[in-house]
Amino acid sequence: MYDVNEIRKDFPILARSVNGKPLVYLDNGASSQKPQTVIDAVTRGYAEEYANVHRGLHFLSNLATDKYEAVRGKIQRFLNAPSEDEILFTSGSTEGLNLISYGWGVPNLQAGDEIILSVMEHHANIVPWHFLRERMGVVLKWVEPDANGALDPAAVIDAINDKTKLVAITHMSNVLGTVVDVKTICHAARARGVATCVDGSQATVHMPVDVADIGCDFYTITGHKLYGPTASGAVFIRRERMAEMRPFMGGGDMIRDVSRDVITYNDPPHKFEAGTPGIVQIIGFGAALDYMMHVGMENIAAHEKTLFDYADQKLSGLNWLNIQGNAAGKGAIFSFTMAGGAHPHDISTIVDQKGIAVRAGHHCAQPLMDFLGVSATCRASFGMYNTVEEVDKLVEALELCHELFG
Repeated sequence: MYDVNEIRKDFPILARSVNGKPLVYLDNGASSQKPQTVIDAVTRGYAEEYANVHRGLHFLSNLATDKYEAVRGKIQRFLNAPSEDEILFTSGSTEGLNLISYGWGVPNLQAGDEIILSVMEHHANIVPWHFLRERMGVVLKWVEPDANGALDPAAVIDAINDKTKLVAITHMSNVLGTVVDVKTICHAARARGVATCVDGSQATVHMPVDVADIGCDFYTITGHKLYGPTASGAVFIRRERMAEMRPFMGGGDMIRDVSRDVITYNDPPHKFEAGTPGIVQIIGFGAALDYMMHVGMENIAAHEKTLFDYADQKLSGLNWLNIQGNAAGKGAIFSFTMAGGAHPHDISTIVDQKGIAVRAGHHCAQPLMDFLGVSATCRASFGMYNTVEEVDKLVEALELCHELFG
């Protein structure tokens, strides 16, 4: 039985007030709050268990190494990856996508090769590919969603041709909440020998994800959205693709031997993890995944579906609110503008006075803003600890904005 009030007790920040009002945190699409178990894991990691990993034979180093490396298996289970050796630690999805661009894209692509993207991508899944366009002559090919914000997998598949080498696609839009049928896309691309990279930054927060079933080559996740610490994350890389990669960062830990004339690399995944990592951040990330898996991703998804249905009903009833995207099966993310001249920044500032945290801007998705014909939106994004009562508070605050701006 999912008891959201019991869940909320695990997140200490939710007990605080903002501007004299109880905090209503609806900025989960940017970053989530942390349960006490994660806070405790990070505190303990620094206060009682800290040492560098992999390089020492003393007690603390062995303890830190064991806890750090154990997270690889947790991520494997969370994503249902075939092997924990296919999990690379990163500081988040941005580093993961850049790692793929530099480590796989540079040695395997050449001028004229094409990468297919959707206009719904976050900048983190755009800019690394632009680097290859600028520096190597790789061609970026764009696919658009329909008027409801849904992305037809057939449109992506139809864009594949003999020059296509990679499809880089989001699993869930951070602006619209659209869930993309990445499984259909990845299986079709794989049948044609085309690599697939899925940005799972939003999807893994809201629903179960099975990379083995999806059939992708690369899948990135970020810890700070998954109720874990900042500067934590991972990327799943299919073993065959990993063999095609070369390291783009050099230093300690990613080598086996170094001499004046030659170096020998460590085995994957360590081959792609140079230097002292975010040890405590990754351990805290593991605690967050333990927490989510204990609650159950199916249970979290069901709770958020209830939130979505209620919020959709309430927000759609405000005929002066323009909600962007209405794709079937979308996640609990609502981006909107308001008739009457209220800028999204104005909306965000006013609802903040009611203790409600939402985000305003282009959400690192400027191609999508251009497609929608807006410069910015206001975004309310829900998480596992939000309630229907908080939806009502958001609606009340938006009605106040409408009164002020008329």
